[in-house]
Amino acid sequence: PDLAAICREASKADAAADPRNFFERSFRPFHVLSPGGDGFLTGYFEPEVEGSLERTERFPTPLLARPDDLVTIPQGQDLPGVEPGLGAARRTPAGFEPYPDRAAIEDGALGERARPVVHLRDPVDAFVIHVQGSARIRLPDGRAVRVAYAGRNGRPYTSIGRILVESGAILLSEMNLERLTGWLRAHPDEGRSVMRRNRSFIFFRLADELDLAVGPIGGAGVPLTPGRSLAVDRSLWPYGLPFWLDGELPRPEGGSEPLRRLMVAQDTGSAILGPARGDFFAGSGSRAGTQAGLMHHGTRFTVLLPR
Repeated sequence: PDLAAICREASKADAAADPRNFFERSFRPFHVLSPGGDGFLTGYFEPEVEGSLERTERFPTPLLARPDDLVTIPQGQDLPGVEPGLGAARRTPAGFEPYPDRAAIEDGALGERARPVVHLRDPVDAFVIHVQGSARIRLPDGRAVRVAYAGRNGRPYTSIGRILVESGAILLSEMNLERLTGWLRAHPDEGRSVMRRNRSFIFFRLADELDLAVGPIGGAGVPLTPGRSLAVDRSLWPYGLPFWLDGELPRPEGGSEPLRRLMVAQDTGSAILGPARGDFFAGSGSRAGTQAGLMHHGTRFTVLLPR
């Protein structure tokens, strides 16, 4: 309720006229610590890839719509027959059971419930969109459509970038999105096995109602703003809280600059866990993707809590 009252105040003219005073009189700053000290910041973006509404020889890989038997388990609740901690389950005539993981879904476990939304060039494009949670799809006729997050199978997220670094396939100093996708395409059989080690699977919908001129819709239900929207651990922080970040911001063209800015919690992600853990929304397209792929830095988090 306190945050809602502050949001109402923010819409008044005096808040925009003197924003610093507005934030200082409305919030108190608290340094957020993780078990290891300061926090950790990564980046994400909205990919733009080529695709088709119909399956073709050029575009054989589907993004799937949310199946009708998928049940989301609310935070902190469990269902009988489903191991604790899973975020989703499958409704069956006999009750509930864990939802199939990535490998099982790719092998056809959903049957006719696996309805495609769009088709993409290859499994690597699909995997990147699964990780990012939304995308713009450029169709053969030049039009663009947007796909948005519609649900997930509840299985835990595993970073395949970390797997490849730990196995020695890619050096940590060289790890970025381009390097990762290049390795996956150069090693299709190994790449398929590695991608399947991330058991999490995302479902999508066509987001025809969204203006392509604005950002994708985040977990808070509002369009994300590049460089200002932050994904946080939703089990710990409510949407709408401001965070001041103090760290390093890589430039897509090389080098970096200081990151000292106010951001707002407007999204979440299955890999974003812990009090001082955030995901920086870098924007849409390839340049944003390059920047997001370079972001894996220790960062000081200061949360602004309502007075």
